[in-house]
Amino acid sequence: MAVTAARDRDVVALLDAQHTTRLPELVPVRVGRMLASPFAFYRGSAAVMAADQAADPHSDLRVVACGDAHLSNFGMFASPERRLLFDLNDFDEGGVAPWEWDLKRLAASVHVAGRTGGISDDACRDAVVGTVEQYRQALERLTGLSMTARYYEAVDADELGRTVQRTENRRVVREAARKARRRTVEQAMSRLELVGDGDARRIVDQPPLLVHVPGLTPAVIADFFARYGVTLRADVALLASQFRLVDVVRRVVGVGSVGTRCFLVALEDAGGAPLLLQVKEAQRSVLAQFGGMPDAPPAGVRYSADPTHGERIVAVQRILQSASDPFLGWQRESPWDVGQRSDYYVRQFRDMKGSIDPELLAPDQLVDYGRLCASVLARGHCQSPQADAVRGYVGRSTAVAEAIATWSTTYADQVERDVAAVEAAVAAGRLPCERGA
Repeated sequence: MAVTAARDRDVVALLDAQHTTRLPELVPVRVGRMLASPFAFYRGSAAVMAADQAADPHSDLRVVACGDAHLSNFGMFASPERRLLFDLNDFDEGGVAPWEWDLKRLAASVHVAGRTGGISDDACRDAVVGTVEQYRQALERLTGLSMTARYYEAVDADELGRTVQRTENRRVVREAARKARRRTVEQAMSRLELVGDGDARRIVDQPPLLVHVPGLTPAVIADFFARYGVTLRADVALLASQFRLVDVVRRVVGVGSVGTRCFLVALEDAGGAPLLLQVKEAQRSVLAQFGGMPDAPPAGVRYSADPTHGERIVAVQRILQSASDPFLGWQRESPWDVGQRSDYYVRQFRDMKGSIDPELLAPDQLVDYGRLCASVLARGHCQSPQADAVRGYVGRSTAVAEAIATWSTTYADQVERDVAAVEAAVAAGRLPCERGA
């Protein structure tokens, strides 16, 4: 676990390989966002880490994996029953991979975020050890339960405060939960600037982050949503059919996802109540493209006769999350971008979603937050048939935690070298960069 392969790869070439499938006008925004800090770079470089992990020795005990399980991809969201849950919340890179790839992605993010926030290397190492130890302990507890008990396991945000050790840390969690409850579709709609009246209302462009795309006619959108509705449960499909379109805009999202095609769809029901859906391009996962993992579905999972990457993302989310968005669905070959054949998946936007910024955490807070994330990662991995074998591999000592902590220190050094290499490529004109967007 502590072994790191020699880093003789070209990080700029790896990023360039991803950029070939991105909207070229948004590549400078992506590079600029990644260079905001070492942790921001780490967030956006899942492809780089997948290539690195493929070159490292690994257990080959494969589970349904998130593929990008860093600290900022955990957070709060509303369940269909309107409970506020804490869990993994990003699955674009999901697939099947060795269990430790997710855990090492999380562990290194703890170290990189800690360094970025000015925490000492010793304190970062302690936080990583605590994170991996919590994964081990949670795995041991969960594998002692029945399969159905593991499946029903969930972390309620209202209970999070009781799981952290210090009073100040409980306040941080409770404040994050309070903010999440306020991040509703109504709040999001109030922040979108609309012009016009009635059926003629349109969202105001804010280029390059929020823009209308030519050719998105009502007929095109209706056709897409008719095909998307087939992937929903009957009750949700009937609910979705009763909303009417207000407007559609292309929106820039995240760090690593910048440059992929992502659309924000504003709808409302007969009484004017809003619904916001995010239609996001689904590309091949970094686990497959850069990590050499198969594109095949997990054992025991059947895809449709004509599977898409959107279907893969939805399947992984439903497996790893304790409760998932009822509006999750997928579709292929949308004509929303002329000449572009893309897979898409659909989810709600801003449905009580919230997170904690790991770069702002004090050392003891980083320990607590890493442990929280490790607990839900273990719950997700315990849905796979290999979970018991993973528990046996991890054992009952701190050996794995110590080894991954050593590896994470080395990888944090590598991230800093990668940032310097990308900065040099920008200075030399090899990579375009737009900062602050």
